Amino acid sequence: MPIRCTSCKENLLSEDNFTKFPCPDCLKSEITRCMKCRRKNNIYTCPSCGFEGP
Repeated sequence: MPIRCTSCKENLLSEDNFTKFPCPDCLKSEITRCMKCRRKNNIYTCPSCGFEGP
């Protein structure tokens, strides 16, 4: 299964500058973000609890 950015859904397998971390609210889901979304502060939504973050 490909790793995708939680914000923009782009495939991150070829990108080496992405981050992943547990949801800060529920800690159940892993949030992955590409460099582009991190720079633009695009909102992400946790698929488990609906938490939204920058």
